Amino acid sequence: MSVNFSDLLAALALFFVFEGIAPFLHPRGVKRAFARLLDVTDRELRIAGLGSMLVGVILLFLVR
Repeated sequence: MSVNFSDLLAALALFFVFEGIAPFLHPRGVKRAFARLLDVTDRELRIAGLGSMLVGVILLFLVR
């Protein structure tokens, strides 16, 4: 299996674009959201991270 670095870089670029949308459009809301993260337990954060990874893997499977 050959690795296509062009696709990998395109995915990384899209990640940065999506990550930047919320702070650009509503920086105050992003600050409030980050402040609320301090009240989230490690377990809840891990579950959210796992859910996010699973959605990503499923989407990748469907697209590829």
